This record gives sequence, structure tokens and C-alpha cells, in this order.
Amino acid sequence: MTNQESDSEDRVPDLTHVSLLWALPDHAEAISRLHSAAFDDGWAAPAVARLLANPGSVAMVAAAGVPPSIGAFVLAQVAADEAEILSIAVDPAWQRHGVAARLVEAVKRGAVRSGARALFLEVADGNAAAISLYRVSGFTETGRRKGYYAHPDGTREDAVTMRCALQPDGSPAAS
Repeated sequence: MTNQESDSEDRVPDLTHVSLLWALPDHAEAISRLHSAAFDDGWAAPAVARLLANPGSVAMVAAAGVPPSIGAFVLAQVAADEAEILSIAVDPAWQRHGVAARLVEAVKRGAVRSGARALFLEVADGNAAAISLYRVSGFTETGRRKGYYAHPDGTREDAVTMRCALQPDGSPAAS
């Protein structure tokens, strides 16, 4: 095991006890850090704080450990009876523990409480793990945006657009 692997293991709390919390402006730095690590075009903390301050914001963080550390987030916006997941990210050391699935279910419930009847998102075509998660969570593909994502090496990737109809209890609506 390398020192880097050991450091990574030392900073990972016990993930059998993860709490989902409403995201607050105080969480903007942690969300920005996670977003920048997960995506080529990371969001700065002030931009995240503005999103969190929006009245239509439905945002959650996953926290664990003592003192609590934030290892994942989901940011969504609600407008009228529709909601959209703007971003979701999980620290690589927290992945494969069901954290993303719990965040998706929590944001669905939050969106319903805000009046949403459908939840939308877009995901990079090459992100098979995320697409699988969304399908299991009740999302279906509704279309594609050709060459939507631009990567630093100049390549482009399609975005898969997905939708999940919501029941008043936050569960997926029957097809």
C-alpha cells in the first residue's frame, strides 16, 4: 500500500453511518471541492453558495465521521412542477457504499415537497455507473445532446437526458 492509499483510507470515515443533511451555505466550500474533483469544469464556492441561496434549490450533502466530513452532494432546482438535478458527486473513497442512491432518493422526496411532478437530469454518455444508478432509481432516457460535454483534450461527449415521473411520496410513477 502506498502512502497516498494510506492517506486516503485514513480520511474515510465509517460509511455505515452516513447522514443526509440539507445543504447550507456553510457547505459551499465542501461542495465546490467535490465538484471540482469530479468534473472538468468545477464550480467555485461563491457560485455554489448562490445556487444554495436560490429559493428553488433542493440540495443535500452526505456527512460521516467525527467531526463530520462531507463526501457527497446533490444539487437540484425546482421550477413550477419540474425539477432538475444540476449536479451530483461522490468522493471516490465514498463510492460503492450506496451514498449516491440515497442522495437521489432524498432529492426526489425534496423535489416532491417543493411541488415537482417530474425530475430531469443529464449525464455524460460514457458514465455507465451513473446511468445505471439513474435507471435503477426510475429514470428513463428521453433524448441526447450531441457533443454537449467538452473535455480538456478537445474531445466532446454526448449528454443523455433522463426523466423520472414522481409520485407524491417521491417514488417513481408507474409507466
